[in-house]
Amino acid sequence: QVQLVESGGGLVQAGGSLRLSCVASMRTFSNYAMGWFRQAPGKEREFVAAISWSGGMIRYGDSVKGRFTISRDNAKNTVSLQMDSLKPEDTATYYCAAGDWVAFLDSDYDRCDYWGQGTQVTVSS
Repeated sequence: QVQLVESGGGLVQAGGSLRLSCVASMRTFSNYAMGWFRQAPGKEREFVAAISWSGGMIRYGDSVKGRFTISRDNAKNTVSLQMDSLKPEDTATYYCAAGDWVAFLDSDYDRCDYWGQGTQVTVSS
């Protein structure tokens, strides 16, 4: 059974940084595009960032461009999200997902093949 396990969430002041990590259990990790979505209470799930299987293509949601950086290490089955200049509106549960690159291009969480349980990020003002 494939598992995606996120870590690195927490409480941070506005302007601060956090680094999220997601470790995947599948042996074919390098075949999957990986990405992050987030969901705040009472809001729709929002696309945050995605990276192709090779790392050659990267895409960010408009609200995080220039502040967040996604990366992956295929040797460690890990995808990371470096979040800088955090804002209170970044407060949400962040979910790691694995799937086809097209699903991330379409910002379609439901078309991803696997996803994690989520990690909470809270940014105080």
